[in-house]
Amino acid sequence: MELKIDNTKTYAVALEGGGAKGAYEIGVWKALDEAGIKYNAVSGTSVGSMNAALMAMGDLDHAIELWENVSMSQVINADPEEMERLVKQDIRLDDLGGMARQVVGIISNRGLDITPLRNLLRTVVDADKIKNSGVELFITTVSLTDKKELEIRLNDMDRDEMCDMLLASSYLPAFRLEPLGGKFYADGGFKDAVPIHVLIENGYRDIIEVRMHGIGRKRRFKIPDDASIITVDAWAYLGKILSFVPEQSRYDLQVGYLDGKRALYGLYGRQYYIQRTLSEREALDMLIDAENAQDGTHTMRDICESDIPALARFVGAPDGGYYDILTAALEHEADALGVEKLAIRTDSELMDAINAARAEGDGK
Repeated sequence: MELKIDNTKTYAVALEGGGAKGAYEIGVWKALDEAGIKYNAVSGTSVGSMNAALMAMGDLDHAIELWENVSMSQVINADPEEMERLVKQDIRLDDLGGMARQVVGIISNRGLDITPLRNLLRTVVDADKIKNSGVELFITTVSLTDKKELEIRLNDMDRDEMCDMLLASSYLPAFRLEPLGGKFYADGGFKDAVPIHVLIENGYRDIIEVRMHGIGRKRRFKIPDDASIITVDAWAYLGKILSFVPEQSRYDLQVGYLDGKRALYGLYGRQYYIQRTLSEREALDMLIDAENAQDGTHTMRDICESDIPALARFVGAPDGGYYDILTAALEHEADALGVEKLAIRTDSELMDAINAARAEGDGK
C-alpha cells in the first residue's frame, strides 16, 4: 500500500476524550508508528490526555499492554451494584448549564472513588521521560475554582503535578469531587473535547486529530489557512464511557489501528477497509453487469440514468462516483452476510469473501 500523507513531515497529534474508548487512540498510534509518522507535540482531553502522556513518553508497547489488560478496578473503587448502575449512566459534557447541576449531584452522592486511577497514573507516568522526549504535551481542563477553561503545557512539571493535571483533564461528573493542588477541576470535554486549538495557538500547523465521538463538545474557532488537519475517525461502536473491559479495549485498539491505516493509505469503505484496485470504468462495468443480471430487460440508458442512481441512494452514496457506489454496495452486501470487518482487503478480495459467504449460506 502507498502512503497518502507525507511522512517526511513532523506532525502534532490531538486526542479526543472518550473514557473507556481510549484504547482506540493507542491503535491509531500503532498505525502511525508502523508508517514512520513522526510527531513533536501531542494534546489530549480527558482519557486523551492520559494517552497523550503515553505518546510523549514514546513507549507504544507499554501503552498497548496497559490498554489490553485494563480493568474497572484499575480506574474506580466501587461495589458491583454501584458500578453496574454508573456504567449505564448517560454522562453528558455538552451542556455547560447542566454542569453545575451535575456537580451538585456528585457532591451530594459522593461520586465514584477514583483512587485506583490516581495510583495508576503515578505508576505509569514518567515525568523525566516526558521532559526529555522532545515532544510537547498539552492538556485541556476546566477549573471550577477559577471558573475558566485551561490549556496547559505539562513538560516542565514534576510527576505529582503532572499526574494531577492529567487527572484534572479527566474529571468526569461521576467522579468524587476532590481538590487537585488546592483547586477543583472538571473534564476538559466540557469546553474542548478535541484539543486542536491549543496546538494551533502554539504554532503547530500539520495536525492529526483522532476522533472517537465520545462525550463533550468540539471547540469552534477559525482554523488558519496554512493549517492542515488529517482526521482519523471512528466508525464503530467503541463501548460505554465507563466500561473498562479488556475484551472491549482489545477490539477498540484493533479498530483504531485499522482506522489509522484507512487515513494513512486512503482505504475505501466505512465499515470495511478496502484497498482500491479497480478503475472508475471497471467499477461502472461491474455495476452494469450486476444490474443486467437482475433484469436483462433494461437498456443501457435505463441502467445508467435510473438503476445505478437508485442503487446509489439505497446504499448511501448518492453523490459518489461509480467506484464509491460499487464499494458502498459491496459493504452493504458484506454486512448483511456477516463478513468479518476487521481486515484490510482489496475490492476483489471483498467480492470473493462475499461470494464465499453467499455460497456458505446457500449450502445450509
